[in-house]
Amino acid sequence: MSGEWLAEVVQTLQGLGLNYAFVLNPGERGAFIRGMGVTLQLCLLTVPCSLLAGVVLAALLTSGRPWLERPARALVEVTRNTPTLVQLYCAFLVVNMLITQRFQLHGQTNPLTPFVWVVVVVSLHKGVFHAEALRAGIEAVPRTTLEAARSLGFSRRQLLLQVELPLALRFALPSLVNNLVDLVKMTAVASAIAVGDVTYESIMIWSQRDNVLELLLLILLWFGLLTWGVSVLGRRLEAHLRMPGYGQ
Repeated sequence: MSGEWLAEVVQTLQGLGLNYAFVLNPGERGAFIRGMGVTLQLCLLTVPCSLLAGVVLAALLTSGRPWLERPARALVEVTRNTPTLVQLYCAFLVVNMLITQRFQLHGQTNPLTPFVWVVVVVSLHKGVFHAEALRAGIEAVPRTTLEAARSLGFSRRQLLLQVELPLALRFALPSLVNNLVDLVKMTAVASAIAVGDVTYESIMIWSQRDNVLELLLLILLWFGLLTWGVSVLGRRLEAHLRMPGYGQ
């Protein structure tokens, strides 16, 4: 029954000039669905990893210790001023090769797959943007609030975790949500190193069927749904975390 329904839909779209015959092929349909799943996995992993990287970098940038601030600042400048795709190629084709050679010397296999490298590179790349947004939020925390916390005996660590970061998160949340939307779209670079995301699987399909437009429309729709979901969750979080007296 489902096969007949799909065939009718494909035939209807074909009348509009859109060739979606690949969905009638179980292998190609399954590959595309797996690609959608891989893209979703990349998003679910890179979002928390990038936020964690951002928090760590923001803490280093605002630590007040030059030996921590300077390396963190250098990492931020290099990462945000070079293309993500170039970083991915350098990580996978250079660093990964060196790691592989090291493992081969001991008769072992490199556990770092292309999927892992995409998560690491994309998380770190967006993490530096999160860090700058959080740094601005930390610096926006009123001095009187910090002085009150110090008068209560808060250590530097307690001040950061219990006062500065919670307030900075609220100040920086719009920028963080914007960064996360961009991160979802950025996961498409995974196809450059043959990770089987939705873009890579689509390329494999259209190279056989010559239906580029049709698959690009599906890719746009899938990423549109993912970014819309992030935006909706971000707006709800902003409303939930909004502080009375701010932005009213």
